[in-house]
Amino acid sequence: MFAIVYWIWRRFPALLMHLPAKKAAAIGGMLTAMTYAAMAGFSIPTQRTLYMLMTVTMMLLLNRPIAISRMLAIALLVVVLIDPWAVNAAGFWLSFGAVSVIAFATSARVGQVHWFTASVKAQWAVTLGLLPCLVMMFGQFSIVSPIANAFAIPIISFLVVPLAILGSLLPIEITLYLSHTFLSVTMIMLDWLAALPYATWQQSAPSTSILLLAMLGVVCLLLPSGVPLRWLGGVLLLPLFVGRLEHADIGEARVTVLDVGQGLSVVVQTAHHRMLYDAGTRFNAQSDAGGRIVVPYLRAEGIQSLSAMVLSHDDLDHSGGMASVANQLPVGWLMSSLKPDAILFQQPPFDYWSDQKKLQCHAGQYWHWDAVKFEVLYPPIERLQDENTKDNDKSCVIKMTTRYGSLLLTGDIERSAELSLLAQQSEQLSSDVMVVPHHGSKTSSSIGFIEAVNPTYVVMTNGYLNRFGHPKPLIQQRYVNAGTMVYRSDYDGAIQFLFQADQPLAPVAWRKAFPKYWHDRYP
Repeated sequence: MFAIVYWIWRRFPALLMHLPAKKAAAIGGMLTAMTYAAMAGFSIPTQRTLYMLMTVTMMLLLNRPIAISRMLAIALLVVVLIDPWAVNAAGFWLSFGAVSVIAFATSARVGQVHWFTASVKAQWAVTLGLLPCLVMMFGQFSIVSPIANAFAIPIISFLVVPLAILGSLLPIEITLYLSHTFLSVTMIMLDWLAALPYATWQQSAPSTSILLLAMLGVVCLLLPSGVPLRWLGGVLLLPLFVGRLEHADIGEARVTVLDVGQGLSVVVQTAHHRMLYDAGTRFNAQSDAGGRIVVPYLRAEGIQSLSAMVLSHDDLDHSGGMASVANQLPVGWLMSSLKPDAILFQQPPFDYWSDQKKLQCHAGQYWHWDAVKFEVLYPPIERLQDENTKDNDKSCVIKMTTRYGSLLLTGDIERSAELSLLAQQSEQLSSDVMVVPHHGSKTSSSIGFIEAVNPTYVVMTNGYLNRFGHPKPLIQQRYVNAGTMVYRSDYDGAIQFLFQADQPLAPVAWRKAFPKYWHDRYP
């Protein structure tokens, strides 16, 4: 729009007498940007562009030059003043970060640069400059993004968006058709790129020190050629690509009960194996805890595949995220209490898994990983086949035993299942840590069951102010009366237990260990 107004204005000398073409073009560009920002819902990138254009226009009208760094700082200040919570959005850092690295990479350059060379350098600067942020925020970055941006940005900027705006303002149907066509072709090409092998690099979340080193390395690499020790940036960037070095030793285990709201998801890590027990709920057709919480956590931990997944039973708050996890990570096998014709198994990727990869859990099964024993205590086969048994009372109950402590995963079993366990597995129930049955419902956690397990710590997985009223105060008090330390995911966030040598079994509650200023104090 700047170029169009500038070209038109220069064709009319009378207009030039009142206002220079450059100032008129700046005003036209700013008004267009305001219109587009309103249509786009004033997202962070559109706000950043709008405020920068407003700053440029104001300085131009006042005949005062302004550096791009000051312009960017003003835009950032305005965004934060209008919406202080914007700093919590990934788009805030990526949007302002992209402009910052481009400005830094192109500053202090002399002479004319060909537009193609300038575009390549800008793309290189953005790809390299945002690398630490992408790894920190998402645990991954796209290797094919430079290629994707090379054709997607021009098509979207110069064809799709202008045609869509034109079609919304004028009754010309062909413009909307062309906009949709260009967008569809672009998406097909992007989908093809994303499907390429190794199109995305997965990486565990870096520590603060490694992140700072990587950012310093980026600054060094973006310095003008000829600057001494510029190559040092590559060395400083290398630690970013090294996976997490800490891991459990043989006979040890790390167990993390994730905060997935009203649901359950537990990650178990031994020296060389990884297991996921349940994957939380599904919020709607496009979103579930598996994709929004479980997978990001696994990637942050540097977990590239799962040795096994265990689905306790078919309730949505336990099974809702399973498909998302299995679609994004390789899985060795799946154990569940579901029937072979369950609806979940008719969905991808489970619909093309072999029967040998889908196991049905029943009492008596066991396996060993890295000197850690896993055994299925419940359900017995007869209960699994009984049509009158509720899904909750078919939950897979698994006990993990290490050299340094034990864990009991109970799913949503209720009093009937607890009585069955007391009758058939009473000697195996004793555990140091237990995930409380059925989120602390009044239908579970009978006094006899609590006494048989005799846990030192229990975890209640609940959504904050959930509509079921879980955990029931009576049930929570039962554990307190039994001398058990109670943790709740709605108050404590994720809770991690380290079953390690020469270290007491001390839980790490995420909201206590890593508090955020927006976390309220829990009761």
